[in-house]
Amino acid sequence: MTKERMEQLREQIDEINFKILDLMNERGYLAKEIGVLKKAQGINRYDPVRERKMLDRLIQHNDGPFDNGTIEHIFKEIFKASLELQEIDDHKTLLVSRENKNENTVVRVKGVRIGDEQPQFIFGPCSVESYEQTRAVAKRMKEKGLKLFRGGAFKPRTSPYDFQGLGWEGLKILKEIGEEFNLAIVSEIVHPSHIEKALEYVDVIQIGARNMQNFELLKEAGRVKKPVLLKRGMSATIEEFMLAAEYIVSKGNEEIILCERGIRTYERATRNTLDITSVPILKKETHLPVIVDVTHSTGRRDLLLPASKAALAIGADGIMAEVHPDPAVALSDARQQMDLDQFDSFFEQLISNERN
Repeated sequence: MTKERMEQLREQIDEINFKILDLMNERGYLAKEIGVLKKAQGINRYDPVRERKMLDRLIQHNDGPFDNGTIEHIFKEIFKASLELQEIDDHKTLLVSRENKNENTVVRVKGVRIGDEQPQFIFGPCSVESYEQTRAVAKRMKEKGLKLFRGGAFKPRTSPYDFQGLGWEGLKILKEIGEEFNLAIVSEIVHPSHIEKALEYVDVIQIGARNMQNFELLKEAGRVKKPVLLKRGMSATIEEFMLAAEYIVSKGNEEIILCERGIRTYERATRNTLDITSVPILKKETHLPVIVDVTHSTGRRDLLLPASKAALAIGADGIMAEVHPDPAVALSDARQQMDLDQFDSFFEQLISNERN
């Protein structure tokens, strides 16, 4: 008799479990619909006041056997799961998301196609220090048939006493060298008011790690018809990185190149920690091309080649690295830039690896 009763009770529990599942799913669909309505009205989805009132009402109706603390915990988890359902729907509708656009975005810069299976390379000095220094690197790149040249004219630095770049004079040098060697210029712009003027000098607007969440700068970059290279913030999650790109796309500019440049962790063996798995995640979650900055992610010349190979092997659309004629006297990032001979060896081995 006891065994039969046990089976009966278990069968009743199984039936109740399925009823609870049906009710949970029904509640989930209602929550998603409410989320859509709230978004349309510009209302914050999370309403702590309503949640508290609902919890209080549930506790008032609790007749046991569960104590009030258990009931509150269970329903808090239900509320949290419903809110996450609404947020998942949000990501599926992001303009940068793969769900919104399945085909890959290919960014075209002076005949170069970034995001079109063939890996591309962006090299150049950390900072534009002089015409001669910048031209020496550009000349070596031109000899290798490369077309994407990076150089910093505006340099946001951690210390206010460090070299901040030559500013507009640096951009003029870049433009002159770009025209001489037919190179596409990639350079960072740090102020929203500079975007429009910078169009005269650069082919790709770079937004650096420290400005990834400079939302006014992102919006201004979104209003112009010029490719944008967006670097991941040093402490940014992948979600925050995607949302930063969304700021640009939401203003009309879809020509975005995402750049993984390493994130800050407790590790000190490298300058940053290269989040190599962010590449396939971003390629899966977005339709935008993804490149890897091996210089800033490692901060070590001896790791540039293996990091580049790893990035390309895992699906990156390109590599960015820094080159200087004489790194020992460089005004910024002296320890991590390659000299011209090191660059020759690095590039030869990288290309050889790709061919094999």
